[in-house]
Amino acid sequence: MRAYLIRRTLQAIVVLFGVSVLVFILLHLLPGGPAKAVLGLRATKPAIRAFDQRYGLLKPLPVQYLAWVGQLLHGNLGFSYKQNQSVDSLLAEDMPRTLVLVGVATLLALAIAIPGGIYQAARRNKPDDYVLTGMTFLFYSMPSFFLGTILIILLSQALPVLPSTGPTAISPLFDQIPNLVLPILTLTLVNLALFSRYMRSSVLENMVQDYVRTASSKGASRPAILFRHVLPNALLPIITLVGLSLPGILSGALITESLFNYPGMGLLFWNAAQTDDFPVMLGTTIVVGVGVVVGSLLADILYAVFDPRVRYA
Repeated sequence: MRAYLIRRTLQAIVVLFGVSVLVFILLHLLPGGPAKAVLGLRATKPAIRAFDQRYGLLKPLPVQYLAWVGQLLHGNLGFSYKQNQSVDSLLAEDMPRTLVLVGVATLLALAIAIPGGIYQAARRNKPDDYVLTGMTFLFYSMPSFFLGTILIILLSQALPVLPSTGPTAISPLFDQIPNLVLPILTLTLVNLALFSRYMRSSVLENMVQDYVRTASSKGASRPAILFRHVLPNALLPIITLVGLSLPGILSGALITESLFNYPGMGLLFWNAAQTDDFPVMLGTTIVVGVGVVVGSLLADILYAVFDPRVRYA
């Protein structure tokens, strides 16, 4: 297990290095550059040159990258061109809100998808199974911005107590519970469709295993078979699925936050992309990349912990 963890950690470092190089190069190849974004399209050439010299943008890209990595290793994610604030402080302010949004939506999706998948598997090929399958495919096929827009039209206008915008950055997050409902509901429905389909398939796969036939031959009732024998084994693929779904969940959070003007990392990245604020985009991308890699590693470890048959040699 120790050798596996060391190997995965080294792989994570390589992955993060590749992501940082790719994103750094792509962002600096964007037309216009940060100087015109900050100073305006009518900025003079001396002003642009002074800006580039101040932030080290006149140096070759490899030199700029190494300088940025050096700052990163010291815990410095850079300084925002537009907001006159360090990227560290911006992320420290917005990251907890994104973690609340993603965490609550994921837990709600799992809390609904697990019993829903069991019910669908128990009612396989029945009318209610077809109805639930159609609903999950409907949610799964909807992009986050489209589903969020529909919820705004249907719920925000019908129920005035549910605002169409997320909580403001000034007030405490949990003092604005009604503002959290639609963003969380949007992300929950998108994730619910994915988790429930996998849960249904996992339960059906375990229902034909030998241990189920043995329990049935010993007189165990169907609920006992489902919840005492099938459920613990059917949950194992969901652990891995949650880890592998982190990139999609976080990208859905970015779209959801920009749609509802939710003050989190997604909205921060969206605004930075609109203004070519390269340090903020780079810092956000690295933080999300680290989160995805760590989440995937934790999923593998938990899989080995909960399934004694799995051993990483």
